[in-house]
Amino acid sequence: MKEGIHPNYREVCFQDMSNGFKFVTRSCANTKEMIKMEDGRDLPLYKLDTTSESHPFYTGTQKSVDNMGGRVERFRNRFGKTATAKVAEVAAE
Repeated sequence: MKEGIHPNYREVCFQDMSNGFKFVTRSCANTKEMIKMEDGRDLPLYKLDTTSESHPFYTGTQKSVDNMGGRVERFRNRFGKTATAKVAEVAAE
């Protein structure tokens, strides 16, 4: 393999900034900070806004759009009939 053309592939600690969850995996991500792990290793630290530990989809706290005060149903009532009526008019011609 050629020297100097491959990225620096090493173990990196990824930390969720919303809840402090950390996990270690191998990555080429560029980092500026280091973190001391519980086992004594110094690893590069990559900070994340969200992970599977804090994302609403994975934690089960995601809200459905249909359950948000009937807004979708009100929209369908106001604009759905006019759109289907226009489609029916065009189809009849």
